[in-house]
Amino acid sequence: MSASTSHASTWRRVQALLRSQFFLFLLVGGTAAAVNFLSRIVVNNWLGYGWSVAIAFGFGVVTAFVLNRLFVFKGSTQSIHHQATWFVVVNLFGFLQTLAVSLLLAEYAFPAWGFNWHAEAIAHMIGIVLPLISSYFGHKYLSFRH
Repeated sequence: MSASTSHASTWRRVQALLRSQFFLFLLVGGTAAAVNFLSRIVVNNWLGYGWSVAIAFGFGVVTAFVLNRLFVFKGSTQSIHHQATWFVVVNLFGFLQTLAVSLLLAEYAFPAWGFNWHAEAIAHMIGIVLPLISSYFGHKYLSFRH
């Protein structure tokens, strides 16, 4: 196999990955995570950390639902009511993961380790990332199934 053939093959694989449903899900999830994370910072100006995480998660879920419907799971044959119901159920599971990890890290683990450099922000980022895989499969097979 020549070098140019190898490069062309690699480029085709990269293009396929960039068009894949999972990659699009990660892009949408990254956008929703940014909305989640940034809104937590804003809401935290008025409410405590736990409430801020909960409210910000709601902003992230709405963003994720709209973007997933538009760009990732376009072929779903389910009604919008079905999609929204399962989307909420899957995300409630993700929310429990996010809240538990965020609170455990920020309030117990990080202080015990003497880690206090942006502890709440880092704990929240880790909490947001954790449910990505379970959420993808939940949405693919429950929320937006064909």
